[in-house]
Parts: sequence; C-alpha cells; structure tokens
Amino acid sequence: MTKHSPIFIAEVSSNHHRDLQRCIEFIKTAAEIGCDAVKFQLFKIEELFAPEILSKSEMHRKRKEWELPVSFLPELKKCCDEQGIQFSCTPFYLAGVSELEPYVDFFKIASYELLWDDLLVACAQTNKPVVLSAGMANFDEIDHAIEVLLQAGCQDITLLHCVSAYPTPKSDCNLAVIGAFRERYGVKVGWSDHSVSSAVIQRALHHWRADCIEFHIDLDETGAEYAAGHCWLPQQMAPIIRDFRLNSIIDGSAEKQFMASEAADRDWRADPSDGLRPLRNIRPSFNG
Repeated sequence: MTKHSPIFIAEVSSNHHRDLQRCIEFIKTAAEIGCDAVKFQLFKIEELFAPEILSKSEMHRKRKEWELPVSFLPELKKCCDEQGIQFSCTPFYLAGVSELEPYVDFFKIASYELLWDDLLVACAQTNKPVVLSAGMANFDEIDHAIEVLLQAGCQDITLLHCVSAYPTPKSDCNLAVIGAFRERYGVKVGWSDHSVSSAVIQRALHHWRADCIEFHIDLDETGAEYAAGHCWLPQQMAPIIRDFRLNSIIDGSAEKQFMASEAADRDWRADPSDGLRPLRNIRPSFNG
C-alpha cells in the first residue's frame, strides 16, 4: 500500500475582518498546527450576487464588509512563503483569476461556482493545480466540470466531496462519495468539512484515505462566520493533524528489519544450536 500523505487546508473564508494583521495571524496559526496550505476567498459582492438580490437584501449587501482587499495578496503570499505553507484562494469573479495567478500555489473553486464553465476554464488555463468542491452537485454536473477542466488543460485536479450545509449533520456526510469519486474520475479526492466533527475527519482520513482535508478555521470565535457553527478553532484541529502525522511515523515501512532500538537485545535471542539464550558468539564475553 502506498504511503498516505494527505494535505490539510485551513479555509479562512470571511473570518479575517479585512485586517491584514489578522490575515497574517491566520497564516501563522495554520502553519503552527501543521497545515500544508491556507486558503482565502476573493470576491466583490457586485460580482457575486445578482443586482436584484442586492437591491432587496441588506444581509447580502453587508457582505461588502467581508471582502478581502486585493492589495493584501502580495503580503499574504510573502507570509505563506516565510511560514513554509502554500497560499491558495478562491476566485469568485473572472478578473480575480488573473489577480490571483501571480500569488497562489493552487486555485480553489467553490461548490457554488461548479456550474460556471468560464471560471473553470480561466483557472485551468493558468496551468496551476485546481481543487474543486462538489457540494450540491450531481454526477452529471461533476462529470461536466471535470471534463471542462481537462479540456482547458488542467493537469492537477483534486475533487473534494462536501455537503453545503453550515454546519453539516454527521448523518448527512455520506463519506462513501470520496471512494466513488476516486473510482469514477481517477483524480485526487478529499473532504471539505462543515461538520466540525473529529469522527468525520478521522473517517475521511483513515478509512477513505482522503488526499486532502479542507476545513474552515477561526482564531478566536469572533470571525464573521464562526457563529454559523461550521468553523474549527486551532486547538480543535491541531491534535487531529498531529495524531495523523504521528500515525504516519508509527506505520513506518512495510519492510521488516530490526530497528536500532532493538540492537541491545538482538544477540540475546535463542541460539539455533541449543535453544538457549544468548547466541553462542557472545556467551564467552558475558561478564554478568
């Protein structure tokens, strides 16, 4: 069996308060708890919601306060490089793809944008890896999205199963879809979590061997999305990542060989000539 080395992506979403220093704290925290990548979102509400919605909904207009300033991108990338962690971002408008391209290590496409071919093509044509969430989509829609990415030249696709309920009931997680994705598409697969359940994450990792785990994170319960109930705190996720890394060390190699820690006892095995311990070659030198 090949070594299982999934990546963990900390999704900041809209918990940053448009504060550059808070954004940087998210990056540092993600690195400290063992994440491989941190992900932000780049949207402008005028290019996210139809004008008919914005004119009628103050709640949607207020999401203007959640926008990530484009001017932050160079500093976020710099901090990620300094922390040894990948920088990713989800574009929610077409021009956002070119704004992100100089900085991101990979693109993330959200479940809600899976149907938008133009966005899929724009991300694929950068030749950067694409991570795609598939919440709410059926197989026909996912088949089409994967084909669009491939036809546009994307050579590195990770498809994430997720349930677009915030939070997601454990009974709705349906993690078997991860295995179905792997078999159907032959791409890297994983789980984008909204359950905030360690049991769900552990099952995705250890049973379904997810190649990627994405989870929403908040620093201190003050993020704009934390109250909805789908965001992890660092101290909740840190032991899951730590224990998984430890399990990888514990699993080690399938090659059977004696370990350095066994060296002192190796010659104290029973000698095949008489069945007595230790081996004959060290008996004469034994001093008690």
